[in-house]
Amino acid sequence: MAERRNSAVCTFDPASQKVTAYDIHEWIHDILRIPEKTVKMLEIEGPKRQGHIQLADTQCVLVVIRVLCEQVEYRDINGETSIVTIAMTEMGIKKIRIENLPPQSSINP
Repeated sequence: MAERRNSAVCTFDPASQKVTAYDIHEWIHDILRIPEKTVKMLEIEGPKRQGHIQLADTQCVLVVIRVLCEQVEYRDINGETSIVTIAMTEMGIKKIRIENLPPQSSINP
């Protein structure tokens, strides 16, 4: 299980073109203007059209959401604009599945 802390989730418009991790990375830097040292991790959930951005602390997440008013434009490589919704990631634990892990392996924290 993995726990998401200090994260914001960016939900991209399902009608927009597919967004790559590189596109999101550039968008975070150019549009959201989040300092690179503040971003700890970026996780993409393709089927849900979401990007989870883990930041240095909860205060950073709240500032990003407050400043951006929870919605931001995203312009794809073709110049088409869509709206991205930004929210604080749900607190809690997410189950992840690891394939081809031998049964005798222990992954306890």
